Amino acid sequence: MKLNVVILAAGQGKRMNSRRPKVLHALAGKSLLAHVIATARSLSPEKIIVVYGHGGEIVRNAVPAPDIEFALQAEQKGTGHALQQALPYLSQAESTLVLYGDVPLIRAETLRELISGKGLRILTAMLDNPVGYGRIVRRNKQVRAIVEEKDASAAQKKIHEVNTGIMALPTARLARWLGKLKPQNVQNEYYLTDIVPLALADRVEVSGIAAKDTWETLGVNSKTQLAQLERYVQQQASARLLEQGVTLADPARVDVRGELACGRDVSIDIDCIFEGNVSLADDVSIGAHCVLHNVFVQTGTRIEPYSHLVDVSIGANCRIGPYARIRPGTKLADDVHIGNFVEVKASDIGAGSKANHLAYIGDSSVGRNVNIGAGTITCNYDGANKHRTIIEDDVHIGSDVQLVAPVTVAKGASIGAGTTVSKDVPPGVLVINVKTQDHRANWQRPTKKPQ
Repeated sequence: MKLNVVILAAGQGKRMNSRRPKVLHALAGKSLLAHVIATARSLSPEKIIVVYGHGGEIVRNAVPAPDIEFALQAEQKGTGHALQQALPYLSQAESTLVLYGDVPLIRAETLRELISGKGLRILTAMLDNPVGYGRIVRRNKQVRAIVEEKDASAAQKKIHEVNTGIMALPTARLARWLGKLKPQNVQNEYYLTDIVPLALADRVEVSGIAAKDTWETLGVNSKTQLAQLERYVQQQASARLLEQGVTLADPARVDVRGELACGRDVSIDIDCIFEGNVSLADDVSIGAHCVLHNVFVQTGTRIEPYSHLVDVSIGANCRIGPYARIRPGTKLADDVHIGNFVEVKASDIGAGSKANHLAYIGDSSVGRNVNIGAGTITCNYDGANKHRTIIEDDVHIGSDVQLVAPVTVAKGASIGAGTTVSKDVPPGVLVINVKTQDHRANWQRPTKKPQ
């Protein structure tokens, strides 16, 4: 079926008590609105239109996607008024699906069922406590009206079937129906739900389709509700990992804020956070309190507690941490050891190399079987520009060494403890520092090179 999707995202969300627009608050690592857009895309619609208002350009800038069109609702006058703003952007698709930017967990399979029928289709939910929701009023099992909480009678408030707000409407009739809406309610707003009697008057079938799982219809109106959805999402993520055979020390103490793919016999300790896209191959072990963001880890690697890895690739059978920090642009080959309080940034480290204690390796190319001693640093920044250090295979670097880039240490060289290396080192030699202090007058600090 050809389809428009309109996502209503103009609300302020006063109960969030935040300057940030409600739809941009994060759930499981991405904004509420991003969750809804991802689901909308999975339906392959002709158009996706986001109706924005509160937050203005902040909302638009948060969705830098060419397949999204934006309609401004300058004044928030209700859901019917919001959908009116999207009318100029709609294609002639048979159906228009209305979603909400603060209902992030709605499933694509539920929506496919909703859009598969004809007429006006309303997604409903059965709630034990329906307070605050519009009630679905049926007669002979057919939907006859949706009554908002503030306008409901005492009898109507006892109804447990509620309107989720999500509906599929015939595009051809939409403009006429929206044009007939009037703000005849306590809120003085244009309710989209008032389309129901207009559809019935046109002898258009109005059907209510109940969601199989109530949780997917829940919206976010407060930080409490956001936290409740976060816990639910994380429980579901842990359940999937356990089904796949991942060992979780405590399923309630793992946060997946993106996509986590695991091989066989993966073990994850408590309070670990996985962000972006993380892939853990067979027999990988993650210690407690680790954070991994966009990380690829090969078979058999062990990441010890309190390690922080961002945008890196880790080879097989490596040992990382504890308390290691590996920063973007780093690639570790197999059997590399990065120990406690070692920081690596934008560097390639060859197979079998080790930096076990208190070192900084930045903007470097490190060969195979290199040993980097405690307290060693690459001095990659001259105050204005970054420079690269090259350490070839089989180099041994003692403790408390400073490698002042740009510099190359050739294959097989050894650097004695406490040495400052500022000149290229030939292959196979031993370098021992000469303790001199050179004062240079009229020296000028380097300036930034143009990009």
